[in-house]
Amino acid sequence: MAGPRVVIIGAGVVGAALADEISARGWTEVTVVDQGPLPATGGSSSHAPGLVFQANSSKTMTELARYTVEKFCSLDVDGQPCFLQVGGLEVATTPERVTELHRRQGWLTSWGVESRIVTADECVDMHPLVDPDRILAGLHIPTDGLAKAVLAVEAQIRRATERGVTFLARHEVLDVLQADGEVTGVRTDHGDLRADIVVCCAGIWGPRIARMVGMNLPLTPLGHQLAWTGPVPALAGQTEEAVRPILRHQDADLYYRDRHDTLGIGYYGHRPMPITADEILSVDEADGMPSVLKFTEDDFADAWTETQSLLPATREAKIEEAINGLFSFTTDGLPLLGESPDVKGFWVAEAVWVTHSAGVGRAVAEWLVDGHCSSFDLHECDVNRFEPHQLAPEYVLARDCQNFVEVYDILHPLQPSGDPRPLRTSPFYARQQELGAFFLEANGWERPHWYEANAGLVEGRSIVTPNGWAARYWSPIVGAEAQATRETVAMYDMTALKRLEVSGRGAADFLERLCTGKVAKSVGSVTYTLLLDHDGGIRSDITVARLAPDLFQVGANGNLDLDWFTRHLPADGTVQVRDITPGTCCIGLWGPLARDVLQPLTDEDFSAAGLKYFRAKRAYIGSVPVTAMRLSYVGELGWELYTTADQGLKLWDTLWRAARPLGGIAAGRGAFNSLRLEKGYRSFGTDMTYEHDPYEAGVGFAVKADKEDFVGKAALERRKADVRRKLTCLTIEDPRAVVMGKEPVYDGQRAVGYVTSAAFGHTIGKGIAYAWLPAELAVAGRALHIGYFDRRVEAMVAEEPLFDPAMSRLRG
Repeated sequence: MAGPRVVIIGAGVVGAALADEISARGWTEVTVVDQGPLPATGGSSSHAPGLVFQANSSKTMTELARYTVEKFCSLDVDGQPCFLQVGGLEVATTPERVTELHRRQGWLTSWGVESRIVTADECVDMHPLVDPDRILAGLHIPTDGLAKAVLAVEAQIRRATERGVTFLARHEVLDVLQADGEVTGVRTDHGDLRADIVVCCAGIWGPRIARMVGMNLPLTPLGHQLAWTGPVPALAGQTEEAVRPILRHQDADLYYRDRHDTLGIGYYGHRPMPITADEILSVDEADGMPSVLKFTEDDFADAWTETQSLLPATREAKIEEAINGLFSFTTDGLPLLGESPDVKGFWVAEAVWVTHSAGVGRAVAEWLVDGHCSSFDLHECDVNRFEPHQLAPEYVLARDCQNFVEVYDILHPLQPSGDPRPLRTSPFYARQQELGAFFLEANGWERPHWYEANAGLVEGRSIVTPNGWAARYWSPIVGAEAQATRETVAMYDMTALKRLEVSGRGAADFLERLCTGKVAKSVGSVTYTLLLDHDGGIRSDITVARLAPDLFQVGANGNLDLDWFTRHLPADGTVQVRDITPGTCCIGLWGPLARDVLQPLTDEDFSAAGLKYFRAKRAYIGSVPVTAMRLSYVGELGWELYTTADQGLKLWDTLWRAARPLGGIAAGRGAFNSLRLEKGYRSFGTDMTYEHDPYEAGVGFAVKADKEDFVGKAALERRKADVRRKLTCLTIEDPRAVVMGKEPVYDGQRAVGYVTSAAFGHTIGKGIAYAWLPAELAVAGRALHIGYFDRRVEAMVAEEPLFDPAMSRLRG
């Protein structure tokens, strides 16, 4: 036996995958417990219809699905395959869905999964039950198919058992034991099991298990309708379980699969049917599977009518079996993976469907054994990504139900989220409303994207209107605000930026250990630096301002940065980390006239010499105490001005009165994004993530190799010599061809990369797209194409930054 003692709670398709993957990596002192029988334990895996569609806007989710397909294709139980690779077919019955299929095909191409758009006739050839008069086009993914979930569980149990893993059926978990903030074991109705690590893979019961250690999982089990027809005469004689592709009719929230001469029908078009984990019956109490609820026939009526229209052969059949099966939904539609922030050794792998199960098993196994996941970028899936308001029961229920309703909807990248809103508002919110702000949400914050008060600025300017898709949640005012920022001065609400305070006599050494740059410099210094994982991948890019010998302010990217800092705190109490975001606010005052606005309001010297670029100082702006940092994310002269929330409105009004006579404006996120791309500034989570290193991402300048040590240094030195891909700036001459991100990039007919961030550069008069490309193609002047829906957009590799490469405007 090897490795620490591990108890996995749940022997469904996720728990079985984790046991298999972790034992394959040498950890064999593993026990898997489940309240139900094996291999059909009674959870979601036991009734899952098994359709595996790999298309997803998330690169990570597609890669998790792809690994699941590859692994399941290699598994069998006594000759019975665990995966039927019949392919996947998504059909369009409206022009809007045809367009959406092209976008989805672009995602698949970007993430390296074979697919193609097919004609209506080809759809009928693949799936002859489809009415040819209803179909306009389809998306075919040949590697999709049907996962035999219970067989996959059994196959992985057998493999893990051969390596020494113990599986205990009919063991109900009563408590997770802990001492001094660490897990020590699991209490079951058959006794206690000692453990150094406990992993919750309990699926729909996950929130109940997590509560045993005081952890709040933003997960809601919701009923989902699945029905089976009786024999369909047109399928008479079909001896193989499945011969046609799995089918999605997303215009009507429906999917279909073969089962010999019958069809399975899944439906998301009904009302949300949430239930709490505590309301789910135990295995012994349930009449059948506890994850199966009584079918509500009225909710299925529209689905059956539409099915008979799309698949006319079903008119000769009847619904003979039907359930409302429980599945897990989360507030952002992504899994919950990782370790509890409060109880060491308690991990979760929750809200994982069969589609991604084997991939998640591998990811969590790597994370546990190696200390990081090398196969997948998990920043989107980390259970610690949520802000406190995102764990509120009302919020969780509303957003989980919304995600159920929207599961097959055509969603724009900027589409506003639903209720509850507003949740977080800056002190400037009332003034922004008066200016006609168009708000979108960022981590719960209401963030202006443009202001209707600036509509008059559009007149006399050449503001290109992008194509219809890019023109959604957009206004020509965006272009006017961007140009006005470069001409005069603009105020940007930067309150949504995460702010952390790091203090204590050990603060400087603590940050030096975590950061790639030297941050323990003179008081008033500001440093752009990186946080790396142990494998050299980028965990975040941050700014660190030294405000006093033992006090630093960190501009972070989100709650995962706070979690990372907290996990690395020294045990001696010499360092404290505090999230100061809710009690503070920030205005970015940027533009060539920024100093003309600010200097008359203060006795402090804000000249180029008085406060140099990347320096900070405390000052009074009028009567408002601020921390001023000479930074600019838009490439213009200016400052980030921080104050407490109670003084925020006064700061806004003070700056506004001074800026207006000089032509100053309030500007929104749309202009901000355009301006930052003109300067080549990266956005963590979009342009670079855990899978990328600084040299690939073009931020190697933030690494000080002469530092004695920092987390990830050794791994980074090994990676530096082998840079095979680069984050690359592309420009697009066609002014209407504004792409949105995640589109494939082509060299000739070969897909070679994908777009991260994109916008129109209103200063340079061109579209801008950053993309990951092979290093050999990242050469200025190289002509490429971007796949945008059903067309190819000409693009050119460009030197960066596109605007003010000498940095004269920033340093003036």
